[in-house]
Amino acid sequence: MNDEKSRHAAPARRRWRGFALGAVAVVLIGGGYATANAGTNDKPKNHTAAAPLPVPRGTGVTAVVNAANTFLATLSDEQKAEVLLDFTQANATAWSNLPCGGSCRPGIQFGTLTATQLAAAKAVLKAAQGTGGGTGFDQAMQILQADDVLAAAQGSDTGGGAPSSTDPSASATSSTDPSATDSASADPSASATTDPTATDSASADPSASATTDPTTTASASADPSATATDVPTDVPSGTPPSGGTGGPGGFGYGSGLYFLAFLGTPSTTGTWQLHFGGHHLAVNLTYKAGKVAGSSPYFVGVEPTSFTDADGDTLQPLSIMRDGMLKLTGSLTAAQQAKAKLTESFSDVLIGPGEDGQFPTTKEGISVRELSPSQKKLVLAAIHPWVAVVDDATAGQLMKTYAKELDRTFVSYSGGLGLDTHGDYVRIDGPGVWIEFICQDGVVFQNQIHFHTVYRDHTRDYGGEFTF
Repeated sequence: MNDEKSRHAAPARRRWRGFALGAVAVVLIGGGYATANAGTNDKPKNHTAAAPLPVPRGTGVTAVVNAANTFLATLSDEQKAEVLLDFTQANATAWSNLPCGGSCRPGIQFGTLTATQLAAAKAVLKAAQGTGGGTGFDQAMQILQADDVLAAAQGSDTGGGAPSSTDPSASATSSTDPSATDSASADPSASATTDPTATDSASADPSASATTDPTTTASASADPSATATDVPTDVPSGTPPSGGTGGPGGFGYGSGLYFLAFLGTPSTTGTWQLHFGGHHLAVNLTYKAGKVAGSSPYFVGVEPTSFTDADGDTLQPLSIMRDGMLKLTGSLTAAQQAKAKLTESFSDVLIGPGEDGQFPTTKEGISVRELSPSQKKLVLAAIHPWVAVVDDATAGQLMKTYAKELDRTFVSYSGGLGLDTHGDYVRIDGPGVWIEFICQDGVVFQNQIHFHTVYRDHTRDYGGEFTF
């Protein structure tokens, strides 16, 4: 594997491109929503507006489709054209961890919606995502609030999102340079492909188990001289493709600069994708014949990692993920740590935006097969917060699948085990599940770290609709 610095030197420039716009006990969530009045004269509001979400009815994918139709009923024909797009590879893969607004992702901008429309849009997300505290929909809304903290710190919110929270650290210092933006993900220069023995199909039934070679072993194949960069890779070079800070739908931070699209027509019979995201969030839920065919890729990040909301409550949107990883790695013995340690160093996630299908050909780290029963439970507990991005019933099915695949799953790490320093990195890689969690130096709050993480599935990304 090439030197990590060379892998991260250019990805920001490459990210400035346009896209075609065209186990775990679960409880089924309530879904489906009463139709809202489409003839509203509400002014656009930020995500903290008090407009109530439509009253839920129904369950499962039917609830998501009902909520989607309720939302569409609130929109003008012009707005519907922004939301209803073709389910193409270009549209499906158009997500980023950069604050590049609508210049790098499709859909309708939250900051342009009325309070009624915004409530209906959020009702779609609530029906589609899990009900757990700190996961799914709850986590997504906290990420939007964190982006408002960045907007307040830089004065760069252009999408209608008013600051709903402040950073609690009195010593926090933020960058005032509007070009200081979040990083593009790592660009692995080595060609990587999925294990050709992985024959698990991306069917509507997520419980179908993958069949990768169980004899796959850990490998320290990376260049040992590779080191994490000393500074965050969060400053893209070149000119943002759509305006700059202050441009509608363009470059900047804030809850109003998040975008929702339906790729394909929402239905309980066809194939379509719920596509939602902005800076530090990408939700890609693919539906096929009334079932969830894929709940990944799911990218989530946060800066600052801890902040106080308008009610005075301290929010830490990724703490549930970080804490699960800390419990897992903290349980490893010295001998197990030695096996799990990677020779590579990282400054961002490996399989981030634009790296679809580029999984390493060889699994690295320590096999979960070698862990104790209690440690195996910690692996499953660590996985769950990422899987909880989707509705509870589907998440439960996926967890059963990943539990069956546990002995063919590997745990690895790089940097330190504290998850509090730039370059601290943990990975879980199985026949299906792929999770990365990394610490980076702060961009706006430069005396702090911030987190990036991604959840993928070797066979179920985008519902298995595309070949990479």
